[in-house]
Amino acid sequence: MNRIAACVMLCLISLPAALWAGSTSPSLPKSYHSWQKSGRKVVTDKSSLFYGIHYIYADKKAMAGYKAGNRFAEGSSIIIEHFNIKEGSGSPAEGSKNMIVLMRKDKRMKTTGGWLFAGYGADGAPSGLDPVGTCFGCHQKDAAKRDYVISTINDFKK
Repeated sequence: MNRIAACVMLCLISLPAALWAGSTSPSLPKSYHSWQKSGRKVVTDKSSLFYGIHYIYADKKAMAGYKAGNRFAEGSSIIIEHFNIKEGSGSPAEGSKNMIVLMRKDKRMKTTGGWLFAGYGADGAPSGLDPVGTCFGCHQKDAAKRDYVISTINDFKK
């Protein structure tokens, strides 16, 4: 999961970038909290850019893709929520949400391996990002053989 967190953070490091050419970020699906939720993933290394707690949400199409060995159908949607770690609680506890990332399988997105990437602030408002420069490079390097999705079905086994 550390790789997932790393890629999420890389996607969002360049948030001041303009929204990518000719497109706007889609609205976050209102029902995504009802989707299949991964186990909790924690990065406690405070020197890491990926320090925090992460959850992955996958819709029915995405879950079928995970079960098929990371072969995703058009329209599959995956959302990652990233939370700060609440200090002083002993064991890592979920603090405030600090970002949300959406991946949606979209064959029109040829420069990003057939995936739309979109970033959002904690409030769900689009943050704007360059999906080629800030997301896809990591996904291409770490998950080209898994349809550019770094997470696997094992992330959903609790």
